[in-house]
Amino acid sequence: MLAAPLAVLGLPGSFGRYLEYYRFRGQLGVFLRRTTLLCLATGVVAVLLVGGARDWFSKLIFGIPDQSELVVWIAVCLATVIAHNFLVSLFIALRQYRVVNALQFFQSVIFALLSVPLMMVWRCDAVSVVAAFGVATLVSSLWSVPWLRRFWTNRAVAPPAAGQRDFWSKLLPFATWVWVTNLVSNLFEVVDRYMIVHCSGLPADQALRQVGCYHSSRLIPLLFVALATLLGSMVTPHLSFDWEAGRRREVSARLNTVLKALVLALLVASTAVLVAGPFVFKVAFENKFSVGLAVLPETLAYCAWFGMFTMAQNYLWCAEKASLSSFALLIGLVLNVALNFVWLPAFGLHGAVWAKIVSNLAAILLVYGFSRWHGMKIDVGTWLLTLAPAALCFGPLAALAVLLVIFIVSLSTTWLFHAEEKRQFADAFKSCLEKLKSYRNSFARPEYAGSAER
Repeated sequence: MLAAPLAVLGLPGSFGRYLEYYRFRGQLGVFLRRTTLLCLATGVVAVLLVGGARDWFSKLIFGIPDQSELVVWIAVCLATVIAHNFLVSLFIALRQYRVVNALQFFQSVIFALLSVPLMMVWRCDAVSVVAAFGVATLVSSLWSVPWLRRFWTNRAVAPPAAGQRDFWSKLLPFATWVWVTNLVSNLFEVVDRYMIVHCSGLPADQALRQVGCYHSSRLIPLLFVALATLLGSMVTPHLSFDWEAGRRREVSARLNTVLKALVLALLVASTAVLVAGPFVFKVAFENKFSVGLAVLPETLAYCAWFGMFTMAQNYLWCAEKASLSSFALLIGLVLNVALNFVWLPAFGLHGAVWAKIVSNLAAILLVYGFSRWHGMKIDVGTWLLTLAPAALCFGPLAALAVLLVIFIVSLSTTWLFHAEEKRQFADAFKSCLEKLKSYRNSFARPEYAGSAER
């Protein structure tokens, strides 16, 4: 997951910003052909590099050199992940969200159905899990090929293409900063786990056990981050379209609304996880990861902020200032590493999580500052709601109390949501109710009843 976006130089990350740009100019085919060939070449190099340096990567990832066989399987899986990420980025940029949902749904279902039998009949270790993930990713990617062919067949005939120099001079600066953002973002996600292995002073087996406990606390919060990242990618083409049309004020207003809705959804979901956390760790995990339960509140808080970061950076991307998004993450990464050096030996896993909280909050606040610098108007409600996930650190009661305050303030004032946003939320809620009612009534019709009886 760390290597896949780096291997393709961040090019798929530029699809949401520039696909509409080239489609309006009738050069979408040229854009896709050139980026696909470059991603293919760099992806092959990356897979060969990981497989060839398997002993070094085993030492880097696990702290021991005797997992080279697993690294070979990881290299094979890397190829399928690169292809899958490329297709997901492309379909998101094309606003084919049903295809994206189907891709990820089939990947998850096939992985679940395949990994357990492999562990039962072949090898009960990580090799079976990695192999199953690779196969699931490959099958789901191949499933999308007919959709890709249909889109390619229906595209308009392109006019004469721009020269290679003009083409890449337009695309590569943005793609380079997306690449840097992907690198720093992924390092931001994994650096604390690597520091636990290499800098905690614990033996390798104990350090890996701490990583396992830490991972158990991140299972559900990382799902929230993944959803926030997906939503951020889905919003990018729409904001880019408004930006290219000159509607800069609408971009700012819509992003404020989306950020408020996102943080509120993350806060509600995280509070529910806090309430259910003891049951999950005691029953599902059989009390094997009690340390993970202890750091769950802080993990939920920093994952909420990281999810917001993936959404908030959209304004800088639209303004073609992706470098500032990378710089904000870089500051957070440096801060995270520095605090880990101090807190990790002294406080163990809790120190690593506290460092992550401070660095994530710093990153999101820096993005807000850079966005304001380039013209985005950030509502007072956005600032206040951004700080709300801090309540998660104090447990479920504090989180519920903050949610209650947000609910009361939202109904009685316009501090958090102004009148237009309230109207939009009400319309969206009514639309959902109407769809549910229509769906329910469709099954109450006589023809459905008759078919059920037959």
